[in-house]
Amino acid sequence: MFKVLVADDARVMRFATLRILKKLGLEAIEAEDGLQALELFEREKPDLVLIDVQMPGLDGLEVVRRIRQLSAEHWVPVIFLTSMEDDADFTRGIEAGGDDYLTKPVSPVVLEAKIRAMRRLDDMRRELMAVTLELREANERLARLSQQDGLTGLANRRRFDLDLMREMGRARRERRPIALVVADVDYFKAFNDTYGHPAGDDCLRRIAGALRATCRRPGDVAARYGGEEFALILPDTTEEAARQRAIEAMRAVAALEIEHRGSEVARTVTMSFGVAGCVPDAQVVADTLVERADRALYAAKRAGRNMALGFSEIPAGEAAPAIDFDVGDATATAPGIVLH
Repeated sequence: MFKVLVADDARVMRFATLRILKKLGLEAIEAEDGLQALELFEREKPDLVLIDVQMPGLDGLEVVRRIRQLSAEHWVPVIFLTSMEDDADFTRGIEAGGDDYLTKPVSPVVLEAKIRAMRRLDDMRRELMAVTLELREANERLARLSQQDGLTGLANRRRFDLDLMREMGRARRERRPIALVVADVDYFKAFNDTYGHPAGDDCLRRIAGALRATCRRPGDVAARYGGEEFALILPDTTEEAARQRAIEAMRAVAALEIEHRGSEVARTVTMSFGVAGCVPDAQVVADTLVERADRALYAAKRAGRNMALGFSEIPAGEAAPAIDFDVGDATATAPGIVLH
């Protein structure tokens, strides 16, 4: 039921107003001064406030100012009651947070009309808030989807780029380590050729789940880097610690036991991992870390696949140009090796 708070120090006027509200079928609560009005407002959460301007102690203007502070995110209509008809009084009431004005004695017809108008405005406000909330939720869902890979549910390349730049900046400011792991499914083209693309999609989804499970901390990010390539962003992690995480991920993928008759490494799906870590400075940017991890991945591929290799482990002179992994490119090549 629509609840109205009536605040008036004059008992006769308060009683007359309450009688009108009762005839209109509204629930009414009464306060005889400003302090009581504030207490009832907080406790009863009325839908409308009818308040006298002049009351002992806290006058109506100050009460409404405090009401607006108490309900900054929830608009409650306020109608001032007064025996004065000065335009300046009306202006002060609006500036204090009031929405309308009624002179005493209150006319039942006018009061009913004012209440109906306020209820209509409140209904419109509630509808607008509901639509606004729906739009906000829809925008949040859209934002999440725009940064999520549709096949695997991992972060997509856009999210990966944003997160890596953010975490690199934080690591640089705090002089903390950060590591990047890039991974590639061994002989994935042969897998698709043998089992078909639907099976390939299912394979990628299962691998994504295994990689996601290795991200145990809130700041860790598992991403689909493109095609059959994946990446892990590991803040506050050294290269050696990240290599151990990569080995853990490699074992998790092996434990899936996804059959792969086209592999030259094993009879099940395997992955190769490249790892790079640093404490970034002005010279080491996100692209630098990506390039180093790519070089380590290339070296792991050249060394026989199904292994995790750190950038610092690459012998001098063997750091070949980074592999150019573009989204959807499952056959990227580098000198001396064909990637499947």
